[in-house]
Amino acid sequence: MVVRRLSDLLKSLSSTTTASASAAVAADAGDSLASGRIVHAKSITLGLHADPILCRALVGFYLSFDLAHLAIRLLDSAPSDDVSPWNAFLSACSKRHLHAQALRLLRKLLLLSPRLKPDAFTYPSALKACAGLGAALDGEFLHAGAIKHGFSADVVVSSSLVYMYAKCHRFASAIQMFDEMPQRDAACWNTIMSCYYQSGQPSKALEVFDQMTHCGFQPDSVTYTTAFSACARLADLDRGKRVYEVLITSGFELDDFISSSIVDMYAKCGNLATAREVFEQIQSKSVVSWNSIITGYSSAGDSCRVLDLFARMIAQGIRPTSSTISCLVMACSKSSNFGQGRFIHGYIVRNCITVDVYVASSLVDLYFKCGMTQCAEYIFANMPKSDVVSWNVMLSGYVMTGSYFKAIELFHGMSFFETVPDAIAFTSVLSACAQLAALDQGREIHKQIRENSLESNETVMCALLDMYAKCGAIGEARAVFDKLASKDVLSWTSMIMAYGSHGQATEALKLFHEMQNVKVKPDHVTFLSLLSACNHGGLVIEGCYYFNQMMNEYGIKPRVEHYSCLIDLLGRSGQIDEALSILKNTPDIRADAGLLGSLLSACSLHKNLKVGEEIASLLVKLDPDDHSASITLANMYASAGRWDEMRQVRTRVKKRGLKKNPGCSWIESENTIHQFFVKDDLHQHTNLIYEWLGYLSLHMVGNSEMPMALHRS
Repeated sequence: MVVRRLSDLLKSLSSTTTASASAAVAADAGDSLASGRIVHAKSITLGLHADPILCRALVGFYLSFDLAHLAIRLLDSAPSDDVSPWNAFLSACSKRHLHAQALRLLRKLLLLSPRLKPDAFTYPSALKACAGLGAALDGEFLHAGAIKHGFSADVVVSSSLVYMYAKCHRFASAIQMFDEMPQRDAACWNTIMSCYYQSGQPSKALEVFDQMTHCGFQPDSVTYTTAFSACARLADLDRGKRVYEVLITSGFELDDFISSSIVDMYAKCGNLATAREVFEQIQSKSVVSWNSIITGYSSAGDSCRVLDLFARMIAQGIRPTSSTISCLVMACSKSSNFGQGRFIHGYIVRNCITVDVYVASSLVDLYFKCGMTQCAEYIFANMPKSDVVSWNVMLSGYVMTGSYFKAIELFHGMSFFETVPDAIAFTSVLSACAQLAALDQGREIHKQIRENSLESNETVMCALLDMYAKCGAIGEARAVFDKLASKDVLSWTSMIMAYGSHGQATEALKLFHEMQNVKVKPDHVTFLSLLSACNHGGLVIEGCYYFNQMMNEYGIKPRVEHYSCLIDLLGRSGQIDEALSILKNTPDIRADAGLLGSLLSACSLHKNLKVGEEIASLLVKLDPDDHSASITLANMYASAGRWDEMRQVRTRVKKRGLKKNPGCSWIESENTIHQFFVKDDLHQHTNLIYEWLGYLSLHMVGNSEMPMALHRS
């Protein structure tokens, strides 16, 4: 009776202390501590300090004052072989997230074996500490101990083991433990669903959800949230609706997390109307709810609705998070709306919002999409350089805007900041090398790919293949292709395109047949590569065959590019009338300047002035400011001896003030790319270059009196 009364008194003092502390009444806290110490002293004089019940109460009392050292001293001095006070200490540490302290205490407890042995109440708290610290090895040691002492079949211990392995990202171990459990509780079902979801297996997560409901377990908030998130990741609207039906039928009360996950599911499945309807029904909207609906509209690129929702969010006193800001910027980026994007940027600056790497990267992407390269460069210059994400967005931005030289220069700058490139960085810079035909640079980057163990990454290897192909290194491109562990339609198409664009049409067609033999289904780009190969090789019959095969066997509707390739193929072979017939019978392609330009070039090549005049007239109507069609037509008049018409065309060009864009060329020398424009005098070695150009000019006209400098070279 005395033990019970003293224990109750200590518990009341602990609860009073908590209330006093929350009210900031320090005097009451001091009185409670003093009273508790009197109780402790009284228990010693009565010889009751070793009683397990009183010992647990004293441990809880001292922990409520954050006096862990006194609680440990109490446990050390207690002669009792009852482990429950230790369990109380472990439980308190776990609840307060003092995970390291809990593990230290556990090691102390294990040293007292065999006098004290862990029981079924010891393991859950200890395993929670392992989960909090990500201490998988300690967790495995506890797992072995639970098996040894016969507690592994206990549902709470088993569930704690599943939770521990999941938190330590040992998903396979967690799933195995779950499968071996003779009994299961709702917590372990939720944990295993989360395991599958986090490991990229949302379908398996939904299978577990079905098993859970079939076994008679009632899903809770965590269950439904994970299920809806899995449906969202799969973009499976029908499955999401079925989960929603289970939710409504069960009468489960919606909370903010479930509602937000439903909004997210509908939005990611493309049903924004229903997502908005569910969102508006949420009585108390948290920042999670607002972020879900804003993310949905942001993914659709609807910057106007995103800004309207943002204005409502601010009006209701909800402070935006970095995720909110990132979604706002992303929406403006997708719609290339510079004005709205600048407004969001201004809001960030005015409200002194801390900009993390993802928000800054979104701003960089926005300015690139809006063609404001200098603004993007300014933001990048002022953001942290340690995260590869910031470098990736700059690299992709430079490639997207055609600033290939800057992209390569930036890539090399990563090493100065000790930032290791990832697959995205390599893919972007290889694309820049491909566009510049910078083979030596590409080979150096290939070495770095090997050093970073990325030769197994399909995306990187396809980019590498494309780079070698566009640089004319067909042998190296084929070597990369042959090393690919898994060849998808993209890799096959890249290799076919490589052969075709470098005059090896026969090899391209042979590779296409290999592709068909291994049952890889070609897409519209594959057939475009084939048609291009036939075009370069002058294979008219084969080109027409594959054009018809694309439509009849694979059901692929020809696009403008396919028609352009076919018309160019027919035009080059002199079949101008057939090409013109296709053009007239396909209304969708008549307004394509590239296609018409190809046909005009064919007319010029085969001196078909009649059709040439017709095509040139269409091109001038499409783009009056483009002088190329007029110049080609003037040259055709000159070839036909129709000098008056030629002069008229050239006079019209001069009157409109049309000028040709200056030509640009570049050369790669000693791992440096040098670029030149017409009448360029900006290069540091301009005088020397023009001097040697003079020597070469003399040599080309057959002047035998060569300068000595040329002979010395």
